[in-house]
Amino acid sequence: MDDSTLIRIDKQAMIRALHDDRAFSALFLTYLLSRNIRIQEDLVDQLFNSSEKRLERVLLLLAHFGKNGKSVPIILKISQDVLAEMIGTTRSRVSYFMNKFRKLGFLEYNGGVHVHSSLLNIVLHD
Repeated sequence: MDDSTLIRIDKQAMIRALHDDRAFSALFLTYLLSRNIRIQEDLVDQLFNSSEKRLERVLLLLAHFGKNGKSVPIILKISQDVLAEMIGTTRSRVSYFMNKFRKLGFLEYNGGVHVHSSLLNIVLHD
């Protein structure tokens, strides 16, 4: 989590900004398209993958895999309840899978979560 500032933009002001500022318009459309793609991926993931596979995917996304080919430790103390909510299962299932992943050497966690590239290899081969 990061500190954020939210502002409300009037509809007419937003239309004007999108029309008048090409850089802002391109940035905003890029954001909307990437968000739409992510929502579609999440829906397909929920419909066709097991909760274990969904947890693997969420952990890889949180670790920013695919960016420079390296994992970034998840500094946040993300609770198993939050992970369970993200993947649509119970905390006890998340706990079971996290312990399984740790025993198999796919991740380490103590204060934060560090995902190893071996988890990515498992996801890619399935």
